[in-house]
Amino acid sequence: MEKKRVRLTVAYDGTAYHGWQLQSNGITIESELNRCLTELLGEPIQVTGASRTDAGVHALGNVAVFDTGARMPAEKISYALNQRLPEDIRVQRSEEAPPDWHPRHVKSRKTYEYRIYRGTFPLPTRRLYTHFTYYDLDVEAMRAAAEYLVGEHDFKSFCQTGAQVESTVRRIHSLELLEQGPELVIRVCGGGFLYNMVRIIAGTLMEVGQGRRRPEEMGAVLAARDRRAAGPTAPARGLTLVKYEFES
Repeated sequence: MEKKRVRLTVAYDGTAYHGWQLQSNGITIESELNRCLTELLGEPIQVTGASRTDAGVHALGNVAVFDTGARMPAEKISYALNQRLPEDIRVQRSEEAPPDWHPRHVKSRKTYEYRIYRGTFPLPTRRLYTHFTYYDLDVEAMRAAAEYLVGEHDFKSFCQTGAQVESTVRRIHSLELLEQGPELVIRVCGGGFLYNMVRIIAGTLMEVGQGRRRPEEMGAVLAARDRRAAGPTAPARGLTLVKYEFES
C-alpha cells in the first residue's frame, strides 16, 4: 500500500495535558492525536511533532507529521479529525507533505510569546494564559536586558539542568517586549530553543523589571554558562508557541 505523508498545524490549550510528548503518567497532545487519527483512519498512527512543548504550555501553530495509507485526501483530514479531538485541541490545517519532509530536519524559525498580566489582583479569565504579577515592572530596563540575548550565544545558563543536548549554542533572531494594556508580552523568535529556555529568559527579565538585577548583568549571566546564574523558570501557563516558519 502506497503511503503519503500528512502535515498538521495544531493549536491547543495545554492546561489539561502533560505536555506534547507521549508520557506513561498522563494524557498528552501527542497521545490524543495518535488515538483520534488511529480511530479515524483505521490503522495505527504515530505523529512526530516539531516542538515538544512542556506540560501547561499552549500553542497556536505546532506542527506534526504522520504517514498513512488511507485514501482520505490530506486536506480533508483536519475536518474529520476535529470532530473526534477534545475541544481544547484543534487542527488548523492538514496538507500533504513530501515523503521525506521532517519538521525537525529542516531549518525553521519558532516564535514564542510569554504573557505577563500586571495588576493589583489576578483576572480569572486570564489565569490559564498569563503569569500574574503585582510588581511594577520597569519595561525599559527589561528591553535593555533583552538586547544582550539577541544573536548567537551559548545559552547554557538558560537551559534546565540535566537536559541532554549536543550543544547549548542557539541564535535568537529577535526578542521584543510589547505592552498590550495590562499585559506585557515577551515575544522571542529563534531557530531553536533549549529545554525551558524561553521560560528562564522570561523569569530572568522579570527580575530585571523588578529591580533585582541590572540590565548589564545579562552579559555575565551568559558568560557564566551556569543555570544558577540566571533567574527562575517562569510558570508554564504564560507561554504559547505562536508559529513555526519553515525554510523551503
